[in-house]
Amino acid sequence: MPIHSAVVLAAGEGRRLRPLTRNRPKPMLPAATRPIVEHVFDALLSAGVTDLHVVVGYKRERVQNHIGPSYEGVPVTYHVQEKQLGSGHALLQAADAVGDEFLVVNGDQVVEPQLVRAVVDMHDSYSEDEREDIAATLCVVESERASRYGSVRLDGDQVVELVEQPREGRYRLVNAGVYAFTSTIFESIRETPAVDGTTALPDTIARLVDGDASVRGVLSEGYWTDATYPWDLLAATRRLLADGTNVFRSSADYEAKTDAGVRCHSDGVWVASGARVHENATLQAPVVVAADSEIGPGAVVGPNVAVGQNTTVESNAVVVDSIIDEDTRVGPNSTVVDCVTGQAVWLGPACVVTGGPGDVRVDTRIHEGKRLGAVVADRVHAEGDVSLAPGTLVGSNAMLRTGTTVSGVVEPGSEVVR
Repeated sequence: MPIHSAVVLAAGEGRRLRPLTRNRPKPMLPAATRPIVEHVFDALLSAGVTDLHVVVGYKRERVQNHIGPSYEGVPVTYHVQEKQLGSGHALLQAADAVGDEFLVVNGDQVVEPQLVRAVVDMHDSYSEDEREDIAATLCVVESERASRYGSVRLDGDQVVELVEQPREGRYRLVNAGVYAFTSTIFESIRETPAVDGTTALPDTIARLVDGDASVRGVLSEGYWTDATYPWDLLAATRRLLADGTNVFRSSADYEAKTDAGVRCHSDGVWVASGARVHENATLQAPVVVAADSEIGPGAVVGPNVAVGQNTTVESNAVVVDSIIDEDTRVGPNSTVVDCVTGQAVWLGPACVVTGGPGDVRVDTRIHEGKRLGAVVADRVHAEGDVSLAPGTLVGSNAMLRTGTTVSGVVEPGSEVVR
């Protein structure tokens, strides 16, 4: 029987992406101009899913209000995880709603459709009798960052070991967070001991492997990234723009521009219907400009830039390798490099984000030499002539007064003066 149902786990906050996640959950952060969770839905629909279930929790109204009761005509059912007690606990919230066979995908990662299809194809290749004996099928990708994620060791297509955050360099295969399960997984989750009060789905799968259950893995070369840190959002956007896939929901969302130096979408420049680009502006591929946005005279935008809806880049501003989120204004003569903004940010005239590499403090850890000019969270107001050093994190609602130089971590609601 083909799989038609899928559960998307979208209940987490994403603390390592603060200050961007103070007002919305990680799955709602942008990869290019669209929330991460939309890319997950696209991958599932391409694999034939016709029944979507989403587990929500932290700031759940942001997901529900954005997606609504359906996505591209496919019904969406929401299940609430009241407390964030791990991915396994999250999946349990949908236990009574899904059938005997279903997919599960983490809602806070960007995955190419071929990863989902690889899992579906392997699952469908088994006979009904074989499926009864297989506890799980999961997607595996090769990554140099295996130490950050749950790593996998395969013997053929049999998973023989799962290691969370391995320290040894011999682990290069990563659990990509795309699974096919039967309903027996729920009992396995309930039997998994909680660690620090949480039950993680990879812990359940590791117990199944250790108990000699049949867990299968399919190796895929498709693109996958977990947006753990702000610079991961930039990397995901660069990849999406390079591939030219899913920058908008559908081709009807953009129109080809052949005048004013704005090239058509096939050349790596996507301009949404209703966006306005001045005849003296320059868009350098790859770049995407969402609806109701405006690019002013003399502005240079791109390469590797996603301009969100209702955003203005004013005259002679330069924006490179950045995500400029919805309702944001980049002032005249400003320079913005390797930057992620939140929503409704105001960067006044002649502001400068010089770009990475920089040292970034996330909680108590310093990440050295990361390609991140700055994170400027929701509703930050920089009056003008403000300089942000590489690796700066500016919390929401902060006020940066004229002529200030900002570095490190600026707490939400703070005022920075000369």
